[in-house]
Amino acid sequence: MWTVIDSPIGALRLVAHGDELTAIQFEPFDEAPDPDGGQSLGERVDTDPVLVETARQLAAYFAGERTDFDLPLAPVGTAFQQRVWAELRRIPWGETASYGEVARRLGLTNAASRAVGTANGRNPIPVVVPCHRVIGADGTLTGYAGGLDRKRVLLDLESAALF
Repeated sequence: MWTVIDSPIGALRLVAHGDELTAIQFEPFDEAPDPDGGQSLGERVDTDPVLVETARQLAAYFAGERTDFDLPLAPVGTAFQQRVWAELRRIPWGETASYGEVARRLGLTNAASRAVGTANGRNPIPVVVPCHRVIGADGTLTGYAGGLDRKRVLLDLESAALF
């Protein structure tokens, strides 16, 4: 099941299977079955409790009133991707980390930065799993599945709320 919400970074499609959030997708939306989970998106259900709570928490985040999320997540990915996504959730709100830093936090060498970047780019639950907080080693904004403009908006939102 899924629903669509408006946000400062454009419309977002929230996808849940059972009682867990499995994806947040940026527009333009792919109308094919969920590419990561291989499951059909199912019907639009604007009143599903998981989707309603996700929308509520995202609205609070975008309003600067929430710095973390408390949602039942079920991202579909490899064991390595799951490790990377779990580490992303440990990057505090308003802070960033480089791909190399994420690799080192996982007990890997800097050589794993590219693999971390690939896993980061395949994060099916952006914003909630904050892949936007990962930047280049030199502090520059690098790749983001939703585009660098969205990444900049998210990082600016978090840094502006700090002051």
